[in-house]
Amino acid sequence: MSERSSKAEVRNPILTLPSVARLRALSPEARLALQDILLDIQTDARLRAERSWRSRKPPVAAYWAACGVYAGHIARAIGPGPGRRQRGRVPKMPPARAVTPTREITRC
Repeated sequence: MSERSSKAEVRNPILTLPSVARLRALSPEARLALQDILLDIQTDARLRAERSWRSRKPPVAAYWAACGVYAGHIARAIGPGPGRRQRGRVPKMPPARAVTPTREITRC
């Protein structure tokens, strides 16, 4: 058995795509926001794959697993470092507050 390559292009095939350079040219704030979204997609896809596998739906599980892998590859291709999520650098949206009515609603 041969050793696994340590080349970045072998471990992350997304790096060979020409459009990755355009994504890396985005502003750091935009790249971090996009990376955050992609890593959230990865987490969701992994959960869906696990749920599908437990439900005995291997084709669906394989689909979600592949989605998770590609989302992670793209996130790490455009991210600031070697694959670590940088928390706290992109401001998060504040949680939605419940809107209280200004006048009382009466039943008819």
